[in-house]
Amino acid sequence: MTTKQRAALRAMANGLEAILQIGKDGINDNLCKQAWDALEARELIKVNVQRGAPMDAREACQELCQRVHAEPVQVIGNRFVIYRKARKDSKIDLDTL
Repeated sequence: MTTKQRAALRAMANGLEAILQIGKDGINDNLCKQAWDALEARELIKVNVQRGAPMDAREACQELCQRVHAEPVQVIGNRFVIYRKARKDSKIDLDTL
């Protein structure tokens, strides 16, 4: 992913609400399943890391990206944005960004 593509994805994610929460249980299989399904439907999601979580946002972003085969887009404070192209009916075309 180029810096121009990442900047365009950051702009798209600006208005998004966080749809996943990482709490005291950290990143478990259930959270990964939810993230996988959300990425398949939306391609770009924002995740919130709560105060009691066993990791910070940067660590959580890296681990979740590895587990769901996504690309990190942005980490700010306790939130992060990740992207993965949908297998069918892709809405976001990185080549045109």
